[in-house]
Amino acid sequence: MPAATLRLTDWPALEHAAECLRTLAHPHRLRLVQLLLQGEFPVGQLAEACELPSAMTSEHLRLMQRCGLLESEKRGRRVFYRVADPHLKPILKCIEDRFGVTESP
Repeated sequence: MPAATLRLTDWPALEHAAECLRTLAHPHRLRLVQLLLQGEFPVGQLAEACELPSAMTSEHLRLMQRCGLLESEKRGRRVFYRVADPHLKPILKCIEDRFGVTESP
């Protein structure tokens, strides 16, 4: 019987994936991604929605941007964030399917 060909990701890519997943593995960051999957928002609006100080929200956003998950654009004095990596949508769907999601007004 011939040996099956295994599909494997190379180690550097797995290390990068682990780094990005560690970054994403925080409740506030997951909530920020949930919001950003619905559109782009300024930091202040994201902070208010997550009930966090703007400085802390900005730090969470910067960490995710560093991994390539988000991108930002400065408009006047405000910085708007949006999802940069389309793979975030199925990742969050998996989380929501497993752990639930509620509708809010």
